[in-house]
Amino acid sequence: MRRIRHDATQALLHAQGPLLVLITVIFGTFFFQAGSEREWYGPFMVVPQAVVESWHDLRGGSFDLADARYFGTLLSYAFLHGNAEHVIYNMLFLWIFAALAAELLGHGWMLATFVFTAITGAIVHVVLNAGSPVPMLGASGSVMGFEGLYLGLAMRWHLPTPHVWPMSRPVPPGQLALVGAAGVAIDYFSILSRSESNVAFGAHIGGFLGGVVLACLIPGKPFGARPR
Repeated sequence: MRRIRHDATQALLHAQGPLLVLITVIFGTFFFQAGSEREWYGPFMVVPQAVVESWHDLRGGSFDLADARYFGTLLSYAFLHGNAEHVIYNMLFLWIFAALAAELLGHGWMLATFVFTAITGAIVHVVLNAGSPVPMLGASGSVMGFEGLYLGLAMRWHLPTPHVWPMSRPVPPGQLALVGAAGVAIDYFSILSRSESNVAFGAHIGGFLGGVVLACLIPGKPFGARPR
């Protein structure tokens, strides 16, 4: 029995080790946040107004280290979360869709997707809230990015039917892809209705679109996929 458990653990670490490290880092960052003052992690959140001002400095030739730090928040915000429910919910869906990305494309593309879609999500949020001094944090842009990536891959290829944890039975790829499409549709209509919420709908849409773009650009065939 111990041998079986050891082999299962080794297989999990081999298949999803980098993703587990990423999730551990995000949880660890949240626990550090919980025991720290906001002055510590506040500078790592995206403030749309500050990013726009740094962009104007770059265009005007007065770009400095402070501006570079504000640009750095376009990624660092994705490692921060507001409360336990926020981080648990995001990590659950990150595990599901990022694990699929790792299985289909490998660990390198999985990590690249997290970084790229975090940035595209932050950019769209900044564009839609250019004058806002309200900071934004959370990995939901990247979560939606993985959903967009999966949808894009499902449109390009016949993907293998995955077993999605925590569900015990296989889920047809088309149904799984529709989860992301439904999510981004809700975000889009929330923006149109000018819904008053602390949810960064623009980051969701920007991350999702970034994932779709990546799916169109990735060369080669996903593992186990067939041409359409």
